[in-house]
Amino acid sequence: MNNFLFVAAENDAIPDCKAGGMGDVVRDVPRQISERGDKVHVVVPSYSRLHQKGTFKTKLNFQLRGMTYTAELFEVRPKKEFKNIHHYVIHHPEIEAGGIAHIYHDDPTEPFYTDAIKYFIFCTAVAEAIKRGAFGKLDVVHMHDWHSSLILFLKQYHPAYKSLNKMRFVYSIHNLAIQGIRPFEDNYSSLRNWFPEVSFDKKGLMDYRYQDCVNLMAVGIRLADAVHTVSPSYKEDVLKPSSPPEFIGGEGLEKDLTDADNEGRLFGILNGSNYKNIRAAEKGFIYRNTVKALFKWLQEESKKYKADFLAHTGEKVMDFVDDRPEFIVSSVARLTEQKFYFFKRSPEALVEILKKLEKVNGIFMLLGTGAPEYEEVFRELSYKHKNFVFTNGQSEDLIDSIYLESHLYFMPSLFEPCGISQMLAMRNGNPCLVHHTGGLKDTVSHLKTGFSFDGKTYDEKIANMLSTFDLALDIFQNDKPKWKKIADNAKKMRFTWEKSVEEYYEKLYLL
Repeated sequence: MNNFLFVAAENDAIPDCKAGGMGDVVRDVPRQISERGDKVHVVVPSYSRLHQKGTFKTKLNFQLRGMTYTAELFEVRPKKEFKNIHHYVIHHPEIEAGGIAHIYHDDPTEPFYTDAIKYFIFCTAVAEAIKRGAFGKLDVVHMHDWHSSLILFLKQYHPAYKSLNKMRFVYSIHNLAIQGIRPFEDNYSSLRNWFPEVSFDKKGLMDYRYQDCVNLMAVGIRLADAVHTVSPSYKEDVLKPSSPPEFIGGEGLEKDLTDADNEGRLFGILNGSNYKNIRAAEKGFIYRNTVKALFKWLQEESKKYKADFLAHTGEKVMDFVDDRPEFIVSSVARLTEQKFYFFKRSPEALVEILKKLEKVNGIFMLLGTGAPEYEEVFRELSYKHKNFVFTNGQSEDLIDSIYLESHLYFMPSLFEPCGISQMLAMRNGNPCLVHHTGGLKDTVSHLKTGFSFDGKTYDEKIANMLSTFDLALDIFQNDKPKWKKIADNAKKMRFTWEKSVEEYYEKLYLL
């Protein structure tokens, strides 16, 4: 039996520990490994809250900032029990919850300042736990994004963790745009402040653009035994330099990624989706679930402007209970530049789409929270347009209803490492309209399983997005057999974890 450790910032197998798609991957891959008869331990930070109902396992003592730190390892209960999977959290008072999904901090003046501190503590505690055998004798350590890559720094440079060289280290990139860049010196959240006794090679760790800084995403790419992007097309994208907004590629790390590729260490393997144990939702409850979610958020909301907006949304939705729209376009996503740059820069394009929908008694439902400036754009548009329903919060019941009852799922991502939303929509037989980039290229085929747009310039992309929307509407209204065929094809697509994890074993884990 092989023994794995997964190290990440998120894990949706346990309650309240997810902000994005990484949480889904860290939930689903261990389940697939367990089905193959192997054993998996999954460890994430406690964020000062997740350990509270856990079972205390051991104290972990280690050196940081020239003093002894003590963290605690707890085993916690998952949402669903699976054989040979154990879930853990590491608690230390300085590993705090941030404002984003009670996980990440969003430091306005010094990006990654607070997150770097908490993940320095977390990774050192994990390295100590590995060294102490808290997870047994490990064959593979699988790390996810920059939050976990410091383990590779410790393995390479810290005399106390040389024993970690015995196992294989795999590094998955979920979001290359977020790199965890911090100064080497002269800052509380610098590498030198936290590891004063460790001598390290600055050149091997530095960011090429900010040479007085460590780039923790680059550390993962440079020092792991295998590096993994979450789709084959995204692998091809990141080997080229970015030229925003027309093309988002390697984000300054294309040299490191090309080196890894030339060394045979870089692999693009598509994420899977879950086709078993799906949360069941009933059709016909989309508006009821919207109103229920709005009432719940209203009770929790302390900001007056948000409470006013929630009430406005509720009033709008009530009109649709009796007068049901005939066509629902939807998007469910974090409100970020990656997901909605096109709409923020060109709100007139979204207005154009809403006008087209008005003519066919259609609405656009958008659910999500995220960057304040994005939330504000969508709130303003919602006040102005009756058929734009912006539900500014998170609700699993409502998300299920949206995937179940939409006619067209819209995903105009600026870039997309893999994307899970399009897979979930297709699983329900919803054609998707997507930007032809990254993992969306690998999953949605134009006029076969959905619709896609592209363009050489930004203006061309916007024009093509609108004309592709026209095409989708036209087929829905005037060619029902063709629409049904596209919807049926979408529903038949299977992006299984079984297939993906088979490739993990062969290419990443070498087992």
